[in-house]
Amino acid sequence: MLMRAFASLFACLLDGMPICMNQTERYYRIDQLINERGLVSFADLMRELEVSRATLKRDLAHLRERLNAPIVFDRDAGGYRYDKHAVGPRFQLPGLWFSADECLALMTMHQMLDALDAGGLLGPHIKPLTERLSKALGSDAAPAKEVLKRVKLLPSQQRRVALKWFELVGKALMTRRRLEIDYFTRYKNEHSRREVSPQRLVHYRGNWYLDAWCYKSEGVRMFSLDSIENARLLDVKAKEVSLKQVDEETARGYGIYRGTKLQWATLVFSPEAARWVRSEIWHDQQQGRELPDGRYELKVPYADSRELEMDVLRHGENVEVVEPPELKRRIGERLRAAVTRYA
Repeated sequence: MLMRAFASLFACLLDGMPICMNQTERYYRIDQLINERGLVSFADLMRELEVSRATLKRDLAHLRERLNAPIVFDRDAGGYRYDKHAVGPRFQLPGLWFSADECLALMTMHQMLDALDAGGLLGPHIKPLTERLSKALGSDAAPAKEVLKRVKLLPSQQRRVALKWFELVGKALMTRRRLEIDYFTRYKNEHSRREVSPQRLVHYRGNWYLDAWCYKSEGVRMFSLDSIENARLLDVKAKEVSLKQVDEETARGYGIYRGTKLQWATLVFSPEAARWVRSEIWHDQQQGRELPDGRYELKVPYADSRELEMDVLRHGENVEVVEPPELKRRIGERLRAAVTRYA
């Protein structure tokens, strides 16, 4: 539920589309704009809120007359501001009440936004949303900054993506247009030019990827956004591929590496490592079972072993590859090479 809500909000932000606001949300936005800018014109408020003149007039009247907001129109400056010397009942926006689960979801979403923007990728696009989440979480008893300290997400091994390419990919995705990209394939150490039809953005292990129909490969391929060296938006309609087909062509294999010919790896973890691994999801089709001596057997499918090898190697001496022989040989070679380097 949280991820679907976030995906919907994120899609709107990428496309520059407004997030539909109800009346209470508009009150918070008006309050935010006046506090941030000090003075806001009627036209700017209409544009930011994307409402009619009559609706904005009603909102301002309600804030002043019902909620005691000290909003005044400064004729000399041509805009609305707060009267710092106003007297009367204290101004307070209507409260937003959440259950414990809803508060946790809001805090997690706020931290996700911060984590996703660790490289400054989304910048001002998500600032209004994080500010709205902060206001929703805050109260007199527990200010938002204090509340947010109770949830923390730690991004790991993020690769930097050029903001201009991220925005261009997002625009192509939402306007359903093709892209021409200059792409660096790391594992082949090759540079190529591709024409692609974007289908979906994927955030995986702290990094961004694009599922797209590739006209060179004549199939759905996954491209790492940090490997895009140049990109150009084409005035050509993108090829529409059903998300079911995208899933079928990208969900096979292990991790981010895809393929059509699947093999199954059998891994056996020591009793010490089993305490953690038995609770981990390595693949949605994995099979696991407890062994009589306290060890744990895990079976996972893969088409390309590169990411699986990295996950196996991080467990060092606490895991053994039982099958298939080729994967067992590859892990053995890498471990021997590591020992040689440290010998």
